[in-house]
Amino acid sequence: MNNINQILFPYVVQAVSQTFSVELTEQSIQFQDTRKEFEGDTTLVVFPITKFVKQGPEQLANAIGEYLVQHCPVVKQYNVVKGFLNLVIEDTYWLDAFQTMLKEEHWGREAENSRPRIMVEYSSPNTNKPLHLGHLRNNFLGYSVAEILKAAGHKVTKVQIINDRGIHICKSMYAWQASGKNDTPESTGLKGDKLVGQYYVAFDQQYKAEIADLIQGGMSKEDAENNAPSMLAAQDMLRKWENGDEAVTSLWKMMNQWVYTGFEVTYRNMGVDFDKLYFESETYLKGKEEVEKGLSKGVFFKKDDGSTWIDLTNEGLDEKAVLRKDGTAMYITQDIGTAILRFEDFPDTAAQIYTVGNEQEYHFKVLFKILAKLGWSQSDACHHLSYGMVELPEGKMKSREGTVVDADDLMESMKDESRLMAEEQGKLDGLTTEEKDLTYHKIGMAALKYFLMRVDPKKNMMFNPQESIDFNGNTGPFIQYGYVRTQAILRKANWITGVDLVINGEVEMVGEERNLIKLLFAYPQFLSESAKKYDPSVMAAFAYELTKTFNVFYQHCNILREENVDIKTFRLNLTSLTGQCIQSSMSLLGIQMPEKM
Repeated sequence: MNNINQILFPYVVQAVSQTFSVELTEQSIQFQDTRKEFEGDTTLVVFPITKFVKQGPEQLANAIGEYLVQHCPVVKQYNVVKGFLNLVIEDTYWLDAFQTMLKEEHWGREAENSRPRIMVEYSSPNTNKPLHLGHLRNNFLGYSVAEILKAAGHKVTKVQIINDRGIHICKSMYAWQASGKNDTPESTGLKGDKLVGQYYVAFDQQYKAEIADLIQGGMSKEDAENNAPSMLAAQDMLRKWENGDEAVTSLWKMMNQWVYTGFEVTYRNMGVDFDKLYFESETYLKGKEEVEKGLSKGVFFKKDDGSTWIDLTNEGLDEKAVLRKDGTAMYITQDIGTAILRFEDFPDTAAQIYTVGNEQEYHFKVLFKILAKLGWSQSDACHHLSYGMVELPEGKMKSREGTVVDADDLMESMKDESRLMAEEQGKLDGLTTEEKDLTYHKIGMAALKYFLMRVDPKKNMMFNPQESIDFNGNTGPFIQYGYVRTQAILRKANWITGVDLVINGEVEMVGEERNLIKLLFAYPQFLSESAKKYDPSVMAAFAYELTKTFNVFYQHCNILREENVDIKTFRLNLTSLTGQCIQSSMSLLGIQMPEKM
């Protein structure tokens, strides 16, 4: 419930009590935003009250409206549309609210670290390939949720689990070794993650060719997949790695370091960071220990082939393997170890959020059930932030086949697109080459990030680079341009933030000013909703709506040419606060604002 509704609530109770001698329950009083086609600042839904008062909804709404106009100091007038009571609030309320906002150093945000710690995991890549378009949505989403939770007052720890071991890593290692070329990032001029990724694709090509040969020789498809020489070699390499084989471990360290160095460059360009890193090569051992403990307690059981399982059929799930028959760990094994290590490292964590695609929903249901059966009460605080896949017009991406959209290439192409558009418009004349390059980067990243986060995370989406860079419509560059406009106005007025914060004299607001103040005042509500839902699209919608509302205000209200000093000061304050809130809300999406466009 927003501030105005909190003020109105007791008056509605009084209106019904004094007019009809009926006491309302709290649940029967429901407010909602007034629809744009009607006049009003908030709307009382009257239908639930008719259960207590034997009146028609319109008659009841009029009775309550009359009472509020007479007795509630903030209600100016009302209108009734069927069972909806639309209330118009006095300008003095909005002007007082505006004064309150101006006095806040960081309007809309909660006090730092005033709420419990939440851990947010994102990125969590495999070290056998470079990051791609899907990783971009993951990183931007996870980072944004972390920043939103911070702004909502939570302590936040940003983490990732680096999947640096397993059969997928061994595939790249085997293909590199089998090539005999001894390629390095230095010798090839490639980023390390791209070089290793090429060998992952090479392995898949060789593996498929071997399967085809074995099938042609009379073997079944399943047997061919299990007995292809390259797969057997990769599996042998994994066993040697888990047994500490010196040669395999040395190769693993070298190729992983190539990838880490490449990732660092990509993360820097993305504008994301982490507070703590966990490595699967370490946490899987913790997972195996916990499985052994659980086995002794009867949480897990062994099958005849020696593999270790858990029976979750009574939980509405299936049986799940947690160790292979040869004793090697599985993906779920390291996730068990990682979760428990985090519980131990940060015992004050109120929630642990996993930012992982929706194809892993079942996996996390299983993981959280296993943690609960192992006795970890914190399992109730684990949440899978499931998000939809990003697709291209030509279909899904496949890493093994090399059909992914490389993250580095995409970010660079977005920067190039922003350069072309900015040069056509000639808006950056006078900036140095370095300043222009930074601006191109900010615009390109705003286009990319905003496009990927303006959609509800749960939904699949189609990425359209041309649509995302458009300076008109619901895009990052459109919002950036709105911010740049606010700053240009303030520069021309020689406006200094923090000066003339008190509105002097009588200011009679027009509708465009009023609408802007109302939306600015709603910033905390949008932030709260975004934090509760772990949904950056709520903040994206706010930033877009705020920019559109400011543009209407700018078109209809003189600012720099206004002759009345009080009105000019008021509008400059309004412009300044709008710029701050655009910048603040976009920063929660990881988007930076340029000074010129």
